[in-house]
Amino acid sequence: MKKTLVAQALSIAFLSTAIVFPAHASEAELLQRIEKLAAELDAIKAELAATRKKTDVVEQKQEALASTVSASIAPVAASGAAGNGATGASSGAGSWAQSTVVTSYGEINYTRPKNATNQAETDVARAVIGITHRFDEKTKMVAEFEWEHAVTSADDKGESEVEQLYVEHEFNNGLRAKAGLFLMPVGLINTNHEPTAYYGVHRNFVETAIIPSTWREAGFGLSRTHDNGLTWDLGLTTGFDLSKWDTASADGTESPLGSIHQEGQLAKSHDLSMHAALNWRGIPGLLIGGFVFTGKAGQATADFAANDSRVTLWDMHARYTPGLWDLSAVYTRGTISNTDALNLTFIGQPTPVPSSFYGWYTQAAYQLWKNEEYSFTPFVRYELFNTAHSYSAVPQGLGIAPQADEKVATIGASFKIGEGVVLKADYQKFKLDSSRDRLNLGVGYSF
Repeated sequence: MKKTLVAQALSIAFLSTAIVFPAHASEAELLQRIEKLAAELDAIKAELAATRKKTDVVEQKQEALASTVSASIAPVAASGAAGNGATGASSGAGSWAQSTVVTSYGEINYTRPKNATNQAETDVARAVIGITHRFDEKTKMVAEFEWEHAVTSADDKGESEVEQLYVEHEFNNGLRAKAGLFLMPVGLINTNHEPTAYYGVHRNFVETAIIPSTWREAGFGLSRTHDNGLTWDLGLTTGFDLSKWDTASADGTESPLGSIHQEGQLAKSHDLSMHAALNWRGIPGLLIGGFVFTGKAGQATADFAANDSRVTLWDMHARYTPGLWDLSAVYTRGTISNTDALNLTFIGQPTPVPSSFYGWYTQAAYQLWKNEEYSFTPFVRYELFNTAHSYSAVPQGLGIAPQADEKVATIGASFKIGEGVVLKADYQKFKLDSSRDRLNLGVGYSF
């Protein structure tokens, strides 16, 4: 490529000297031709510079990839050497080089309500930059930084946040310990929520309204994966702050726990919470698991009527991918206890604190077509959820009626370009509130 461009440049230079004194060209024509040739020469120079720049970028990426691959292969090689009688020193930290990997994902969505087309909107839903730095073969740092809704300022709806920030160390027996801000191992998409990893333009309601998405807490965690396919997680972390509940806002109706989530932002930590998760992958293509979280949410707030309130959330989930099928299901239920006295102070307000909320969904997808570059996967999902299934008892005539279950049917498809880009389309039908029926289109990426 470079030789061709250089040859073109030399040819133009030669031609420019050849036409300086043609037999019948006027001075104006000569100047015009010279200016044209000069412009073409400048364009070729620019193209050469761009080519050199692209080559440099490719070489840098190749070097980075080689470093990452070396880091990934090193422990395997070291293990093999040890198995052949090598000493422990041969597999020590000296054989490892530090490595840093940058990842990213993002999505842009278009939503058009069926009965209110004038409310159609396009949203840069999120853009995320991730950095993983491996200090050695057993210790790493993971960070993710997210921007939502394109613009972040005091007058805009956008948010800028740290989605994850933790360090993790693996011991010789396979036990992993981490400390920092990390995602809760609940449901199917909370820890695997890139747009290329789930079906539908928007994340499903059960794993956003009942399980807050993306739910993260600051604290300490332990985990281990066994040879039989069993993985367990235990943790002690921050929890929820019920004093943040806003009775005049619809936030609590949209997501009870999402409205009192602290997200590591000056999180009140008088009351800490515990969680445990168990997942089994003992059969190829099958995942079965469960999760439970519990902790007080009053945070010893002064003059607060619900300091003994406790938040508990649990779920059961399964996913099976036999052949071209992708089948999944989630059931989750949450409670907020000891809210009687608090709700008495909320009499007359539209959004008291619910004592229970729950939801479930089933989903089936089938990869209808695939070649070396593209794949097309239709899917269907049915979900039921209720963010205020029940309220604690209050004096007769002063209470508020529980909400009815909302049921949503979603049908759509994902069109993947390679493994990193996805185009999505779906239509959602709401049983309880048909005014929410909508068409969704989206594009997302992940690398």
